[in-house]
Amino acid sequence: MMDSLLEWASNNVQLVAMVLKLALVLVVLLHVAPLMAWAERRICSWMQNRTGPNRVGPFGLLQSIADAVKFIFKEDLVPAHVRKWYYLMAPALCVVPAFMTFAVVPFGPMVEVNGVHVALQLSSLNVGFLFITSISSLAVYGIIVASWASNNKYSMLGGLRSTAQMISYELAMGLSLLALIIYFNSVDLMEIAYSQGGPLMIFGHEIPFLPNWAIFKQPLAALIFIIAAFAETNRLPFDLPEGEAEIVAGYHLEYGGMKWSLFFMAEYAHMITASGLVATFFLGGWHAPGAGAALAFIQSHLHFTDQLLYWLTVASQVLAFWIKVVAFMIFFIVIRFTLPRFRYDQLMWLGWKVLVPLALVNIVATAVAIAVAVT
Repeated sequence: MMDSLLEWASNNVQLVAMVLKLALVLVVLLHVAPLMAWAERRICSWMQNRTGPNRVGPFGLLQSIADAVKFIFKEDLVPAHVRKWYYLMAPALCVVPAFMTFAVVPFGPMVEVNGVHVALQLSSLNVGFLFITSISSLAVYGIIVASWASNNKYSMLGGLRSTAQMISYELAMGLSLLALIIYFNSVDLMEIAYSQGGPLMIFGHEIPFLPNWAIFKQPLAALIFIIAAFAETNRLPFDLPEGEAEIVAGYHLEYGGMKWSLFFMAEYAHMITASGLVATFFLGGWHAPGAGAALAFIQSHLHFTDQLLYWLTVASQVLAFWIKVVAFMIFFIVIRFTLPRFRYDQLMWLGWKVLVPLALVNIVATAVAIAVAVT
């Protein structure tokens, strides 16, 4: 039985790989909300010289599980004044796009299994950039539906804020990536990640001691993209759609229990997707400076087989990608408890009068620089 199962698996490598990749991504996305909720509380407490969660489990690690159990068993109330079907549909409209966007993010290189090449990403689309921009923009519909279906003026204000905010900053985000695409001449995320290996190369000239990451080639695009990512995920200092001091809780004011926790999960799913995109576009993807030298040093002492060394290299590359994602997630948290919330007019001014013009200037400068280098 076991031999026949192994034979079937070897003959269906792509199918088995897809199931394993899907399971890995789903496990990560489903666990990011409780883990990040705990991390936010702990990091906030360290920054503000407080204790933070420390009662439920060691270091308070089980506090998020206790919260999840509370949400599950909380009474599922549907207020009488809401538009019921839209009210119930809105949380799913927020969660699904957040999960779908991560499908094209490569978390490792192309690997070879039994002579079959397997990409370490759920979907190997050669138009990954277009998929990201189109699917990520769908999340705003969940917020719009939630705010309208709640039939509450504060929720409606939060929905209107979120709509204007996402339109403003998605434009800046897309334009910042357009300069990157002009530079790399590709819209495939896997190819963009592969192009960032080795030492830093600026138009054919090697810069020693620096990795060949896009953040060094397109620093302005990286800055614009990161700012827009904070606005897209509704995180401080851009959490105007919630704005507790102004509109109570914004678009999810009328939600509670598991329905509210789905909005919570969608926010963290957007955060991990944004972190994965930052790592892929600007931080070299799975490439890690010095990883090859470290593995060569280990190999010289332990004398691994070629097959084992190959898989150790792949594992180190996947680990490098997730380390970058976690580091940027922590950056999200630090910014939240460092910067105050913008006024709404400041938010719109920054998007339309600063980021969009800068992104356009960066596109023109990149195109001119490439034209000059080619000629």
